This record gives sequence, C-alpha cells and structure tokens, in this order.
Amino acid sequence: MSILTVLLYVMIFVVALLLIALILIQPSKSGGMGAAFGGIGESVFGGKAGSHLTKTTVILTAIFFVVALGLAAVIGHSQTGEDAGLRDKISAKAAEAQSEDAPATDAPATDAPATDAPATDAPATDAPAADAPAADAPATDAPATDAPAAE
Repeated sequence: MSILTVLLYVMIFVVALLLIALILIQPSKSGGMGAAFGGIGESVFGGKAGSHLTKTTVILTAIFFVVALGLAAVIGHSQTGEDAGLRDKISAKAAEAQSEDAPATDAPATDAPATDAPATDAPATDAPAADAPAADAPATDAPATDAPAAE
C-alpha cells in the first residue's frame, strides 16, 4: 500500500468519526439523540449552534465524499506490479485449473472416430418417412360435424 492510500484511509476514518459525533450532538426538532445528552450542543456551542453545526456537517460530508472518491481513484489506478488486481489473479488460477483438467491425450477432441476415408452423405431416397401418413390414406382426425348434409 502506498503512503497516499494509507493517508486517505486515515482521513476517511477521522472524518467519519467527526461526522458521527457532530450529528449526535445536534439538537433535533423532536428531541432525539441531541436531547438524550442533555442538549450538549446548545450548552457548549450557544443557542444558535444549530446553523453552525449544520454548516460544519455539510462541509465534513463534502470532505468525506471527496476523500472517498480520491481513495477510489488511487486504488483503481494501482493495478500494476504487486497490486495486479483480483481479476488477474482469478483469471490466472482459472487458466491453471483448466490446463490441469484437460485430457492428457494427443488425439483431437472430436466425437466421431478418426478415419482416413472422406466423409460422404447418404443418398436421398424418395420413400416416405415411417411415421408420416401416406398421401392417399384417409384423414382420421377430421372433426365430427353436427350440421345436416346439404341437398
């Protein structure tokens, strides 16, 4: 891991802890966690602390997202050398496993037996297929009609 990556991880951790603490001390409209601590936000930061705490929360949130995006960019571009990436390691192991599973024969992998004679097609016949009805046979699957015969 590079020094920049470690520095960005530390910044993410510190900013996340600051955001947690800052959100917990903010007074809410219905009491919430801010009231559970005895209104610590108002007593420490003054009566109009809500606006200052809100601004600080927005700034810390923006810093958190910028550092997170920077960390993603640094990690994404470190795909060289020892940080070859998980995808390369997986594809190397898959290729190794495939070479171990392959048969150890020198024969080509075909289903047909190997012959020296050229392949020929069987001649076509004019005989009907065995399961097809003959052309001059009467149709037996005709629906029955209840209509009277026409005169």
